[in-house]
Amino acid sequence: MSQPSEHLVSIPVNDVELEGMIEIPDGATGLVVFAHGSGSSRKSPRNNFVAEVIRERGLGTLLFDLLTEAEDTDRDNRFDIQLLTTRLVAVTEWLRDSDDTADLNVGYFGSSTGAASALRAAACIGGDIDAVVSRGGRVDLAEERLGEVGAPTLFIVGGDDTQVLELNREAYDQLSCEKELHVVEGAGHLFEGEGELEEVANVAADWFAETLR
Repeated sequence: MSQPSEHLVSIPVNDVELEGMIEIPDGATGLVVFAHGSGSSRKSPRNNFVAEVIRERGLGTLLFDLLTEAEDTDRDNRFDIQLLTTRLVAVTEWLRDSDDTADLNVGYFGSSTGAASALRAAACIGGDIDAVVSRGGRVDLAEERLGEVGAPTLFIVGGDDTQVLELNREAYDQLSCEKELHVVEGAGHLFEGEGELEEVANVAADWFAETLR
């Protein structure tokens, strides 16, 4: 497979510019947009590892920051799910208006609080989102919109991340779309054990490869 087309982007959203990196392999039919969680960024080693595995399946990725550096210094912004959702929707609209990405199927990969914004954005946008994956997501923060999510949705949770696992099980029951809950046995919230992040990446990549064809 040839090297992905890679370039930095600056995405205008209202009065701010959000920095990101788009990488699209030749022949890609889909693009996975990463919504990072609280305290994380587009430079997150975990999400970059997952993104690399996704690109190996022939899909593009966009890793970007939902908050500017200045905004991220205010912890309240990291948990402002409505703000994060509005940003994600705006970035998705920007992709739809861009010649390089307008024809690609779009999926969301959300981590922690980013998963809540991904689910809310998917509910808001509807048919323009083709898949959602949550990794250790605070999906409970999207509770009132879960029944509106129509895209095939995968929850990935660590078996030892007991509180988040329980929240994911409760949210899973509220989804009416195609769905799956994958538990990585023995894993904590950050999937730091041997082979755990690899399992996350492969399960997520399989889901996107199937749904973004």
